Amino acid sequence: MTLIKSMTGYGRAVETVNGREFTVEVRSVNNRYLDCSVRLPRIVSFGEDAVKQAVKASISRGKVDVYISLHTEGGEEVQITLNKNVLEGYLKAMGQMVSEYGVENDISASALSRLPEVFAVDKPKVDEEALLQDLMGIVHKALEGYDAMRCTEGQALDRDLRSRGQTILELVAQVEQGNAQTVTDYRARLEAKLREVLENTAIDESRILTEAAIFADKVAVDEETVRLRSHLQQMNTMLDGGGAVGRKLDFLLQEMNREANTIGSKCTDVKLARIVVDIKAELEKIREQTQNIE
Repeated sequence: MTLIKSMTGYGRAVETVNGREFTVEVRSVNNRYLDCSVRLPRIVSFGEDAVKQAVKASISRGKVDVYISLHTEGGEEVQITLNKNVLEGYLKAMGQMVSEYGVENDISASALSRLPEVFAVDKPKVDEEALLQDLMGIVHKALEGYDAMRCTEGQALDRDLRSRGQTILELVAQVEQGNAQTVTDYRARLEAKLREVLENTAIDESRILTEAAIFADKVAVDEETVRLRSHLQQMNTMLDGGGAVGRKLDFLLQEMNREANTIGSKCTDVKLARIVVDIKAELEKIREQTQNIE
């Protein structure tokens, strides 16, 4: 079964491969779209695109930061040699400066070493393909830990959303029951008022029925509660399917809020109005939670 995942997570992997210690950290926070940033040493800068592609394959949205550090055991073997042709050129020019212009001959090894290209620095050639392969192995391990954390948080979000959905269903049932009672109470009040006004005159029962029917139609919330129940069922179905459902849930929440607002506008009873406020509060909590879902 595919689970929903949180957009927030953290994963870390440290491993030494071929004398190089790689440390890879992956962390993310909520974001409407996928925004990936990779920081890595210059020696493996060529691997940035490969890292981003690996992230893209695992994550559909979120602000993702990947930090990569590399430590080479014993350091890289670097050969430094004296560039004799360049050095002799400097010495010849300096000797000419001394003889022709009479300046002090204070040439020293320290001064010469600071001149450009006096030394030739030879670094070992890096096998980029092998280095990238080593790096990506650690990246995938970090992503696995990161994904596991997101799944764990996703399970908690799943339980919370289902629980709040059930609470809303119970509140909707109270609204439906109370709404029916509101119509009954209205008819009783209407009949009592007519008896008071007309006193001994016969009451037109058809008029009472007509007025009660008009009132019932005005405050009827059946259509809205049916749609709200349907939306809650859709939410559970999305959660069952798992995957990246955050955006779909966000849209569905807009529809649920619309139904709740309509129900609230039709409820004339204070007690029912309070129940609708509770429904809206639960919907707001669900909305906040869906902001964390990938």
